[in-house]
Amino acid sequence: MRQSSEISKLTSFSASLAVGFFITMTGFSGLVNAADPASATAMAPMAEAPAAKPVVPGKPKADPAAGEALYSNGDPSRGVVACVGCHGANGKSASGAWPKLAAQHAAYITKQLKNYKDGTRANAVMAGMSAALTEQDMYNISAYLVKQEPSLGVAQNKETIELGQSIYRGGIASKGVAACAGCHSPNGAGIPSQYPRQSGQWAEYSTTQLMAFREGTRKNSSQMTSIATKLSDQEMKAVSDYMAGLR
Repeated sequence: MRQSSEISKLTSFSASLAVGFFITMTGFSGLVNAADPASATAMAPMAEAPAAKPVVPGKPKADPAAGEALYSNGDPSRGVVACVGCHGANGKSASGAWPKLAAQHAAYITKQLKNYKDGTRANAVMAGMSAALTEQDMYNISAYLVKQEPSLGVAQNKETIELGQSIYRGGIASKGVAACAGCHSPNGAGIPSQYPRQSGQWAEYSTTQLMAFREGTRKNSSQMTSIATKLSDQEMKAVSDYMAGLR
């Protein structure tokens, strides 16, 4: 019996030593891991790196000074012809054959230049003029023109001014023609980046463009094509003359 008791004590003592050793080693391991982050990291699974965000290219930064130089002088080394010859100094053309561009919205001018270059807007002269222009050139020229003082005009035909005013401000309900003022604004200033300025524009030029939309020779605005196909020659001339005098 005494021998059994001694064996029992030895067994209990061995078990105690084992537990103490386990606790000591566990604590020591924790200290090692806390002191050595690299060890802890090595034990942990690798986290996936966050996916890189796609690069979204922005439009070129416009340079009005460079735009003025191109507009007034062109760039013979690249075959760029000066715009001033047709559109006049500061965008104030002297003839209804060429549109006034002073104070025209930059986004609108840029779009038209791109359309001329890619053929979306057909015009033999402007196709050649825009062919040598880079996208940066287009932004620069547009940035210059939008800063110019608008060119004012006057309605010439007293006999059609009421008809023109009625169409511009109220549309033609019987034909499903919306009021021009809804897009080009009550004073003809237009809405930047969406609809062009019409205030002061040559009546001759506006009439020519309306007819081009109606006949399908100008196709870069489905909205204007839809409107123009419902207008008569007289209505086009009346509203164009009225817009020339807006301010």
